[in-house]
Order: sequence, then structure tokens, then C-alpha cells
Amino acid sequence: MSTESAAHPADSHDLIRVRGARVNNLRDVSIDIPKRRLSVFTGVSGSGKSSLVFGTIAAESQRMINETYSAFVQGFMPALARPDVDVLEGLTTAILVDQERMGANSRSTVGTATDVNAMLRILFSRLGQPHIGSPQAFSFNVASATGAGAITVDRGTAATKERRDFTITGGMCPRCEGMGSVTDIDLTQLFDEGKSLAGGAITVPGYTADGWSVRMFTESGFLDPEKPIRDFSETERHDFLYREPVKVKINGINITYEGLVLKLQKSLLSKDREAMQPHIRAFVDRAVTFTACPDCGGTRLNEGARSSRIAGRNIAELCAMQISDLADWVRTLDEPSVAPLLDALQETLDSFVTIGLGYLSLDRPAGTLSGGEAQRTKMIRHLGSSLTDVTYVFDEPTIGLHPHDIQRMNELLLRLRDKGNTVLVVEHKPEMIAIADHIVDLGPGAGSAGGTVCFEGSLDALQASGTLTGRHLGDRASLKDAVRTRTGTLEVRGATAHNLQDVDVDVPLGVLVVVTGVAGSGKSSLVHGSLRAQAGAGQDVVSIDQGAIRGSRRSNPATYTGLLEPIRKAFAKANGVKPALFSANSEGACPNCNGAGVIYTDLGMMAGVATTCEVCEGKRFQASVLEYTLGGRDISEVLGMSVAEAEEFFRAGEARIPAAHAILARLADVGLGYLSLGQPLTTLSGGERQRLKLATQMAEKGGVYVLDEPTAGLHLADVEQLLGLLDRLVDSGKAVIVVEHHQAVMAHADWIIDLGPGAGHDGGRIVFEGTPKDLVGAQSTLTGQHLARYVG
Repeated sequence: MSTESAAHPADSHDLIRVRGARVNNLRDVSIDIPKRRLSVFTGVSGSGKSSLVFGTIAAESQRMINETYSAFVQGFMPALARPDVDVLEGLTTAILVDQERMGANSRSTVGTATDVNAMLRILFSRLGQPHIGSPQAFSFNVASATGAGAITVDRGTAATKERRDFTITGGMCPRCEGMGSVTDIDLTQLFDEGKSLAGGAITVPGYTADGWSVRMFTESGFLDPEKPIRDFSETERHDFLYREPVKVKINGINITYEGLVLKLQKSLLSKDREAMQPHIRAFVDRAVTFTACPDCGGTRLNEGARSSRIAGRNIAELCAMQISDLADWVRTLDEPSVAPLLDALQETLDSFVTIGLGYLSLDRPAGTLSGGEAQRTKMIRHLGSSLTDVTYVFDEPTIGLHPHDIQRMNELLLRLRDKGNTVLVVEHKPEMIAIADHIVDLGPGAGSAGGTVCFEGSLDALQASGTLTGRHLGDRASLKDAVRTRTGTLEVRGATAHNLQDVDVDVPLGVLVVVTGVAGSGKSSLVHGSLRAQAGAGQDVVSIDQGAIRGSRRSNPATYTGLLEPIRKAFAKANGVKPALFSANSEGACPNCNGAGVIYTDLGMMAGVATTCEVCEGKRFQASVLEYTLGGRDISEVLGMSVAEAEEFFRAGEARIPAAHAILARLADVGLGYLSLGQPLTTLSGGERQRLKLATQMAEKGGVYVLDEPTAGLHLADVEQLLGLLDRLVDSGKAVIVVEHHQAVMAHADWIIDLGPGAGHDGGRIVFEGTPKDLVGAQSTLTGQHLARYVG
């Protein structure tokens, strides 16, 4: 063999080798993944897919890249711990595109999150007429400011005083402070005119007559606590509601007094609505109305920023345009002086259209994007990239995509691969598994029953393998022979939210309704905007969306679902002590680790170290608390049980707690029987969090359930269980409305409402309403064609 034809040693590294991975529930997983190929990871929700792909391969790649920076730079970056794995070889730079929703900061829009606004601001500062200033003059997050004064400068031995002026020209609308909306507070919801302050006039949650918040008013000296509010003089009323902050002394303590309205604006209205506790959110919804700011018309920009124009358009008008139209407008500009900027802007806007997000506008708040939209928005940065030999890691890129859109997503992933990149995808949809070069199936079960590799190989081999995924790949739900009859109707008339075009629709009650259509056709606008408003007037609406669960590493399924409350009371009653002892966040906590079970050591720019607490051995409770038992088990053993074990344990006998058993039965019902009660919420997968929410909300007394893509993160085998659950909800007399793209759910529906025909201003109309059978028979819409192909 001549030396010419012998392989070069550098070409032999064409595998990513993983040996002995033990992150989360992985059990010593060893696997070889081919490079420059598209590998798909499948398995039931909770089988360890994300632990292997994100928690092991991507995490180690990111950690090693971070270590190439100087210690100074590393100090500003998140410190990552080394994953628990014996060998990781052949890694390349990993680029992560996960499902985390974009920050729900009310100042963040699609434009600011993707850097398009930054480019537009530079464009206007160079070409806009009249010229008003630097790029920040067009930013709604920068306020205008001016100032002047003397400064002292040390030069050599002498200090000289100099006068300096400064001005900042920002683009923020002064009235709404760049928020685009102003708040109006309904005073009748804040207090009862007929009562006095001492008699409990203030009706805001948390303001009790003997609490500090009310004592501040009654003992401030400005108001008469015994006088009904309707008898207040003009001055007293102003002091009560709008007085600017002023220092007062109450019982010898200095306190800042301010009017009730100002206080509420600071404490409630500065918070994100989604982060509020349910009862406070309900109060804010009652008491506060948000209206577009009259000064800026909701554009967030001041008059100066709106006055500067390019080719007759100002920056606010461009941000309000649909991105596909904006891309066409940018093409018409011929300005050699800013050619590189226009090219970059054009490329980014075209990427939006390519990826199927051309229907968005740049001023759309980032918090209103669905999980799938947020994920595709993050992909935009990488589409035009000329990097090769990198590893792209995707977490269920088909979430929120209609079968029609999935084909386009598949083409994108294949394009990334064909440029010479390694593409790793965690996915459940058969359409995407079908295009894989290499498939890895994890399982066999979820949680502690998963974490092993059940299969590696091609699609044909998977179908013949007899694994859970292989058996279910060919699953096709059949259309129902008979559908349920409606018990009533919700009428929606003239819905115009977002892109809806004056939609009239009758939504049947007492049956399973599926709302479908391509991404951006107006499904969420119809369901969350118009339908909830209609339904909310008559009955309680329980809405379960894809928003993240808010919880720290101290939260777990037992605390989140309210399960711990009856368990603590039962332990306290059985042992004659107080319930607070049985909380690891309260009196029962191990004093050494404060109930965390581990001790975190922060090492600056190095990864922090978490070591199991040696006092409680990771049990999180004081030793004395663990001596109290219920049914022969202590509290840490109960938190270590799986949902299925605990359901058995609390069902009968000495440990019988009906309230706890009811919550556990609901958790088992949604397919979470394998979760352990004390598992931190931060370690749950996306599909598990969604089902945890579903189980918690099932206890609500709602008449109408609105579910937003409940199949997100569900394996084909779990979808059957979900359909059974939806059937039980409908049979118990609830109206169930599901926004969904999964054909199995569509086929199982009693009634389908299909929106379209396209996205953005090409959508927003009802293109079909009727039974799945009629939809398949007519094949008049995109959904109908795909569903017909699916049911064969």
C-alpha cells in the first residue's frame, strides 16, 4: 500500500465517544455518535435523552470552550461543572438551540432579541432625515437626559475645577417609559368607599387591617383612621392615594409613607404578570387596565425618534410591519454608503422568512412567542453562519409546527448537516426520525426505569427492533366512527386580536375541540384572546400553556402540587408536633445545609462544587425530625418515594390521607407515576413540567379547559395515555379546547376548527370547521391533506 493512499491520521476522528455517562438518571451509558451526520435521540419523556445530549455532550463542550478564555473573562461567564462521565472524546464546538421560552421581560421584543433593532437603529442614525442623533436616539430603552455641573480634575499637584455639560438623546417615550402601554387603576377595586381604614376599607390582597401595610396609613398622622373614605377631604384623598414618598415616624420607627396608588404601581405593576401568585394576578386583572400610550400610540418611541424617516417610513412603522414585507422594503434601498449593514439586515430578515417566521413583526413582545417560535427565533443566528464542523444541538425543533412546516424544518437541519456539521436532535415526531442518519433510542422506561441505550442504528433497524419506539413508530390513530354531541355553544363574534380577520365561530361545549392550522395562523390569538374572554364571562377557564414552571432547586413535585401540605399535617397529627418541622424550607431543615441537602462552594470563575451535606447525608432534615414516622416511614423516605409507590402508601391503612391520595392519583393519571416526590423541579424535562402543570390544574373547578399543545415533549407511546386523559375530562362534563398539531389528537377530536390558509396576514380566517371525518373527506386545507395522509 503506497503512503499516498493511506488515510491521514487526522481523518480518523469521525466519532464522538461517550463512555460511562451518569448525569441525572443515565446508567453508565457508553455510545459512539457519528460526526457530520444527523443523529436523532428518541425515548419516552424522562428516559434521559436531554441528560445525554444537553447535560453531558453539550455541557462538556461549552465548559471546555469557556476554559480557553482568560480567568478575567471566565469570571463573567456562567461556571459549569464537569458532567459525571468517564470519557468524552471527539467533541466539537456545540451550539445549543433549546426550548427555553425567551425572557418575558416586557421591554424585550422580537427585534431587540435578534439584533435586527440594533441594525435598524444604526441605519436610521446614518440615513434618517431629519438627523436626530446616534443609534440610541432610536432606542425605546434609553431615556433622554441633560445635566450640567462642576467637576474637579486632579492634574499633577493641583486640582482644577471645570464646568461640564452633558446631554443624552434617547428614543424612550417619556409618558409610558418605553413600555408602549399605560396603566389605569380602577379605584373601586382598591378600597370600599363606605368603610374607614380601621374598618378594613382597603381591599388589596395582603392589606389586612392590623398589618404593617395598613398601619402605615392609619398611624401616619395624615388620615383619620375612623372616618369613612367617602368623607375624606380633597387633601386627605390626595394623601391617601397619590402622596409622594415622605418620611414619617410610627412607634419610634422611621418609615417611608407614600400614596396607595404609587405604592401599588411600584410593587405590582413593575412585575411580570406571569410571575405573580394566582390570587394577586386575579386582583391585577380586575383592578388594572392596560391601554396603548396616547402620546406614542403604543410604539414606545418619543416624537423625535418618530419624526426621522427613510424613504417615507419611520422606525416605528418598520417595526410594526410583517417581517416578510419589511424584507421586501429593505431590498428597495440602494445606499452604497451603508451597503454592508443593508446586506446583514437583508440576510437576517430573509432567515426569518426561510424558517417560517415571516409572519411576525419586530415590535412583537418576546414573552408572547410560543415555545416553538422562540426556538426558531434563536435558530436565525445560525442559519447563515459559515462555520462548519460544529455540533448543533436541537431540543424538539418540531414543537409548535404544523406537519406542513415540519418538512421545511427537516430541510433546514439537512442543510446544516450537509455543510459538514454534526446535528444532534432530541425528537419524538416520526417525520423527523425518518430523516436521521443515525438513531439512538433511550429507555426502556422513564426516570429510574430509564437511562440505558435500548437501540442504535438506522430507521429500518429501529422498526424491526421491537423497542417501545420501534413498535410505536408506525402508530396511526384512526378516525372515530361516532363523535359526541355538543351540550352547548360558545359564540365568538368579530374576533380581531393580532391577525384574526373579524372571525365568527361557534365552539361546541361538552366535546373535544381541536384548534389547528399552520404556525402563525392565529390559533393562540383565537383561543387565548377571544375564546377565554367569551368563556370567562360565563364560567371558569383553566388555561394550561407552555410557559415554564417557576421554581428553584428547592421546589419539587410535592411542593409544587400542594401535596406536601396534607402530608405535613398528617405527620404532625400522628406525632403531636407542629407541621413546620416537616418542611425542609422551614423549621425542620438541617442546620448545616439549610435544608438543601448539599453544600455549594463557589469557586469564582471555576465551576462551583456541590458536596452532599455530611450532617444529614443529603436527607435535608434534622436528625430529630427523622425520628417521627407515619405508617412506618419518616418524611425523607416519603419524599424519596415515586408517585406510584406513594399513591399505594397513602391509599389505605395507617397512612391513609385522602387529600394526598387525590393529588397523587392525578399525577399518575398524566403519566408521571415514575417521578420521585422530592426530585428538584430544575431536573424535570419539558414534557414532564407541562404534565405536572396539567395534573395541578385538573383539580380546578373549571368548566372550560384550554390546553396549548399538550403533546409537547411526549413520546408516541405517551400520546395514547394523554388521549385517554382528555376523554376522561370531556366525559366528566368539561369543555376541552386543545391547540394542537399532532395528527393523533386531531383524529381523536369530536370537532376541528382549522385556521389559515397561511400565516400572518395570509391567515387569521377559519378555513374549516366540522368533524375530522369531513376534514379528511374534503381535503380542502393543508391540515386536511396531511391528516388524510396520516390516517391512510
